[in-house]
Amino acid sequence: MKFNSLLFAFISFFLIFIHPDLLAQDSEDAFEWPKELEAKNKTIVTLYQPQLESFSGNILEGRMAITLKPENKDMIFGAVWFKATMSTDKDTRIVTLEKMDITRTHFPDIVDEDKTKKFSQVLEDEMESWNMDMSMDRLAASLEEVDNLKELSDQIKNDPPNIYFRKDPSVLLLIDGEPIMKKDENSGLEYVVNTSFFIVKDPKKGKYYINGGEFWYSSDAILDGWESIKKPPSKIEKFAKDNLEEQEKDPNAGTYETAPAIIIDTQPAELIQVEGDIDYKPIEGTNLLYVANSESDIIMDIPSQMHYVLIGGRWFYSKSLDDGDWKFQEPGNLPAGFEKIPEESEMTTVRSSIPGTPEAQTALLEQSIPQTATIDRKTATVEVSYDGEPEFEVIEGTSMSYAKNTDKSVLLIDGKYYCVDNAVWFVSNTAKGPWSVSDSRPDEIDNIPPESPVYNVKYTYVYDSTPEVVYVGYLPGYTYSYVYSGVVVYGTGYYYYPWYRYYYYPRPVTFGFGVHWNPYTGWGFSFGFSFGWMSWRFHPYRYGYWGARGYRHGYRHGYRRGYAAGRAAGYRRGYASATRNNAQRNVYNNRQNGVARTNNRSTRNVNSKTRPSNKSNNMYSDRNGNVYQRNNSGGFDNKSNANRASSGQAQQRPSASQNQQRSTTQQRNRSSTQPSTSQNLNRSYQSRSQGSSNYSRSRSSGAMRGGGGRRR
Repeated sequence: MKFNSLLFAFISFFLIFIHPDLLAQDSEDAFEWPKELEAKNKTIVTLYQPQLESFSGNILEGRMAITLKPENKDMIFGAVWFKATMSTDKDTRIVTLEKMDITRTHFPDIVDEDKTKKFSQVLEDEMESWNMDMSMDRLAASLEEVDNLKELSDQIKNDPPNIYFRKDPSVLLLIDGEPIMKKDENSGLEYVVNTSFFIVKDPKKGKYYINGGEFWYSSDAILDGWESIKKPPSKIEKFAKDNLEEQEKDPNAGTYETAPAIIIDTQPAELIQVEGDIDYKPIEGTNLLYVANSESDIIMDIPSQMHYVLIGGRWFYSKSLDDGDWKFQEPGNLPAGFEKIPEESEMTTVRSSIPGTPEAQTALLEQSIPQTATIDRKTATVEVSYDGEPEFEVIEGTSMSYAKNTDKSVLLIDGKYYCVDNAVWFVSNTAKGPWSVSDSRPDEIDNIPPESPVYNVKYTYVYDSTPEVVYVGYLPGYTYSYVYSGVVVYGTGYYYYPWYRYYYYPRPVTFGFGVHWNPYTGWGFSFGFSFGWMSWRFHPYRYGYWGARGYRHGYRHGYRRGYAAGRAAGYRRGYASATRNNAQRNVYNNRQNGVARTNNRSTRNVNSKTRPSNKSNNMYSDRNGNVYQRNNSGGFDNKSNANRASSGQAQQRPSASQNQQRSTTQQRNRSSTQPSTSQNLNRSYQSRSQGSSNYSRSRSSGAMRGGGGRRR
């Protein structure tokens, strides 16, 4: 009893009197674990990295092992359970746990329930004012421990696009269906409406012209016959000058004396480019070869002589590259050598698209983490324009309809109109507005099939609201990143027909723009050897093809040197400059108004009271609150508070494995699927180790420095 009273007294004292000089610390240290708090009486409380138990919407629940060390006294072990609102900023890869609610505490072998209740109340009163910052890399890995985490698997389409193979420099230009020509009244010229590229016709001469960067081309036909010309007619050149918006050029874009060849397709297509003759190189430890002189991910399986190419996270295979009859490969049926591709290999970039690898698992877990924001009801607005009167089309298999003659996502549900604009829900009684911020999301949204062009809005959410603000968020599915068979892929694979009458409204596409995945920047676009073509955009269709997040430069320059995940040099060479000034990963940053907060970090949080600890991050708690320390042999020692008051020493309790042996009879009565304590602890250890590794890679690449400088 005396021990319990002293413990209660020192906890109360510690929580009330915190050293004020702990308020300043290095910003990066705030993400290290464990963390320490020091009271004026020299008591040290150590908080170990949270172990997550439940994740729903933006609510996280979990537990933390803690130790308390009064000066000149024995260490006390405990665990606290918490429930918190999760606020995220994916640009800086920072997650803040806000509104911390302590739901339970446990100090092993302290049996005085009254004292324990008082300890819990003191902790709860203090920690409810805390906001805790974590790195997204560590959080994502910790989600591996969440049993109720639903893996969102999408019924997407995986038919191969038209795949072109070229050894000479080439550029693929897509037209969205059959060419639609529109006359410019001022110049008399006609231009192709349904493409983002500059394709113009002089009807008097019957010739077509293309401009891309420094190169000009002409042809008598729109789909083939394109030849490079040194200078276009002055009328065409003036029209380009008046209507092409020059962007900052990609500093990594290739420069060539000879203009690349032009390929035009009106259907989904991709270009596989090799520079000269194919240069096969072995992948160490496997029966695989990779094509070294290509920015495309091309692998040949030696036993089967099959070529595999990775496009938008999907694998397609063919015997021949030149005249390939490409077929989709189920990720789980890839040749055995794929999963053996070493991390240090030049082809480490594809590991995120191989089921079961740590990189693929990390990508899957990040699909469950929303980007959040706080929306101001008074200032958030949206304008919806239609090409004529609003026209709605029924979403197959539902009672909902969507507006097809607008560039916004407008839905008619149960007599109300909803608009999702940059992941914010608006509601109106009429299709034309006025619109106000919605504080609810219709449940029917979850039934939208991937065949619908508004499929992505099912990944936007409304979490909570007050009279002043609405708390919202979206998952990566809103920006066309989906889960299929254990990997993350880009796009639904469906072709969505664009709208055109007087205005042209393009829909998102899956293929045609060399989309590649990177664990730090997400999906980015590239074009063969990247001639900087997309440094130019032909008005007025600047972002239509790429949906909510807009266009992002590719980062695959100079083959894959430096694209390798986690290599600092690779980041600098591979995609740092290429992603500068692109659209943010966070679509809320694209809003002109209404976003009260998207980086929802409070200035007063637990990190401002803590300092990094020099202790190892090796303390864990089980689901009952017993505390274990991982030993040098890889086992877990059970830490106890028993007999401290009388002996002054911690009583060594049996290890987790010893406890398991002593309870064999009980375990036989358990379900065969229920993990043992040792298995759960080891699971926590593995996820914590993976998170630390991911965090180190992210940090070495420049993330979380100066507000996420790596992405600027």
